[in-house]
Amino acid sequence: MPAAIFLDRDGTLIEEVHYLSRLEDLRFLPGVPEALRSLQAAGFTLVLLTNQSGVARGLLTEETLQKLHAALTDRLASAGVHLDALYYCPHHPDYGPPRYRKSCTCRKPATGMMEAATARLQLDLSASWAVGDKWSDLEGPLKMGCRAILVRTGHGREQEVLRVEAPVGVQVVEDFPEAARKILAETNLS
Repeated sequence: MPAAIFLDRDGTLIEEVHYLSRLEDLRFLPGVPEALRSLQAAGFTLVLLTNQSGVARGLLTEETLQKLHAALTDRLASAGVHLDALYYCPHHPDYGPPRYRKSCTCRKPATGMMEAATARLQLDLSASWAVGDKWSDLEGPLKMGCRAILVRTGHGREQEVLRVEAPVGVQVVEDFPEAARKILAETNLS
């Protein structure tokens, strides 16, 4: 069974833009494509999990979100990176029309997106990692047996300050390339 890297999107892989809705605002953080390529070359399955409540809030449509994700995957492909799966949650418990306003099992920190990816890709969670810029990106993966890394990009610095100490199993690093180096140094996928 393959090990995965569960990836947050905004503030982890791409620049944090308040409710990204325009292609021209889609920019990778420095070193991200190269770091993803190194993880992929080491044998990791790459799974993107992202909360996108901007859909529920009416700030973008699911069609626009899908265009953004197509552009993201195309740009990664140009850099030699293939995402094995991409899941998003368009819901919010307090905002939007009824089909989007709900407490769901997919919105992080819930584990619905991760469970779907694990079932579809037959992943080994005990050998998997999660990387994000918010504690909510990491709580579900920790509960499911993954190791986790908080990056200080995006919301990471303020998230780090909000907790006196990181939850057990969470390491804190500057950015995604450092997270990738740490994962590679601490993992043997042979």
